[in-house]
Amino acid sequence: MEFSELIRTGRAEALLLPGPGQSTVRGTLCITSHHLLLSAGHGSPSDLWLLLHNVDAVEKRVAGNSGTITLKCKDLQVLQLEIEGLGETLDIASSIEALSSLESVTTSYPFFFRPQSLRLGDAEDLYPPDHFYQQVALETDAWRLSTVNRDFQVCASYPPALVVPRGIGDEVLARSAHFRQGGRFPVLSYYHSTNGTVMLRSSQPLQGANRRRCAEDEELLRAALALGGQRGLVLDTRSAQAVKQARITGGGTEAKAAYPGWKRLHRPLERGRPLQDSFVRLVEACTDPSLSMDRWLSRLDGCRWLTHVKEALTTACLVAQGMDREGVCFLVHGAEGTDATLLVTSLAQLILDPKCRTMHGFQSLLEREWIQAGHPFQQRCAHSAYAQGRPKHEAPTFLLFLDCVWQLSRQFPLSLEFGEGMLLALFEHAYASPFGTFLCNSEKERYLCEVKTKTHSLWSSLNQSKERQRFCNPIYSPNPLALWPSVEPQSLQLWAGKVSFPVPLPALSIGSALTGFLPTPNSRPFPPMDSST
Repeated sequence: MEFSELIRTGRAEALLLPGPGQSTVRGTLCITSHHLLLSAGHGSPSDLWLLLHNVDAVEKRVAGNSGTITLKCKDLQVLQLEIEGLGETLDIASSIEALSSLESVTTSYPFFFRPQSLRLGDAEDLYPPDHFYQQVALETDAWRLSTVNRDFQVCASYPPALVVPRGIGDEVLARSAHFRQGGRFPVLSYYHSTNGTVMLRSSQPLQGANRRRCAEDEELLRAALALGGQRGLVLDTRSAQAVKQARITGGGTEAKAAYPGWKRLHRPLERGRPLQDSFVRLVEACTDPSLSMDRWLSRLDGCRWLTHVKEALTTACLVAQGMDREGVCFLVHGAEGTDATLLVTSLAQLILDPKCRTMHGFQSLLEREWIQAGHPFQQRCAHSAYAQGRPKHEAPTFLLFLDCVWQLSRQFPLSLEFGEGMLLALFEHAYASPFGTFLCNSEKERYLCEVKTKTHSLWSSLNQSKERQRFCNPIYSPNPLALWPSVEPQSLQLWAGKVSFPVPLPALSIGSALTGFLPTPNSRPFPPMDSST
């Protein structure tokens, strides 16, 4: 496929309509294979440079010999362009729709992006799969690095190397994988060096209506419990009713009789379409200028976004408290183990481990617990809040995680080395980026597309001294203690951060309409965890 075949009109005169307090920008509009450019001439600072993959929806309206194109973007900015010429308007809208929805990964912009300040492969070995094992090995020799998945044959969504109990052989792991959805057998997610407790993650066991068992899977969890303590808790991110329904279709959860020492707890977290619908309703409320305060608060409550934030933080705090204060080991999973599971495991580590709150440690956490762990970014971030039609695989799980991290940073402003700008940048790059870090759905797909050798890493860019200075928290003070956030309604605030647009444009910031409406949050500790921390 040639990009030129999709560009029906490459140039036209256009007017960028202003936002509040902004002036109009008139210039020449150009469409390239990956960008939409609007130049006012002479290097004007108001020139527009928009990555087409960032476009979530295109709306067009024609009248007489001109038309208006509204571009609603994945990072929530909204652009309105007046185009001279009826045919040019329709052709440009058609070109943008086609170029913004390319499905082939290797034709996306990261495979063409070549900044002078970076070299290909700079970050290839920055956070390798064995990086986590090397950290664990400094604390204990009870765990080993397995390469049973080195060719991705055991589990397509796992990385080639995984940390497992030292006494468990690769044959046991392979049989356990056959008993888990998608082959995601239990692996080490976090080792709590304070008391030796561990957190594992996996997918659901394929128990089925006949209550199938797997001796190797039971052996694996028995070995993990022996290394991490005598009490284990399986935290299922689905409701008990959802587990019963899953059992009918071949899924299920760990039977108490088959896994002695392990108890089960259900903490249902929304995922998939309900979470996407919540995000859409939140954005709709934020963009409706006709709402009164009472109606606005009703719409905010109805979208349930802050409820999702509260439930995610509460569940992560439960895991962190169990490990840190009660010496309990955890196995976290839902159905596939690629969404709510990763949300909980990554937040729990951020709460417990001060290393994860540094710039370098946070990047390592994202790489290990989201990217290498198989969160399907390409599917989940295919569309944001504006796309037409029913969502297929889209869900803002990663955005929910970033929101939870922002809540932590607001309640503990000195404890995170990175600031809000870092979180906003990650949100933007997860949905549309010139870097290859968030491409594809798994390490296997990234390997087949040669992402690591043919695209630049976002981490290489963020770790440049100028970028680090821009994203660092200027009041950061290392805190060796665990962070116990409050999840009381008055302590959670709607995220009102501004997205860093390339030019001043009409835009929506999440919750910007709410600023000043919510009560001042207090800092009461997470109940019932009152302590000096």
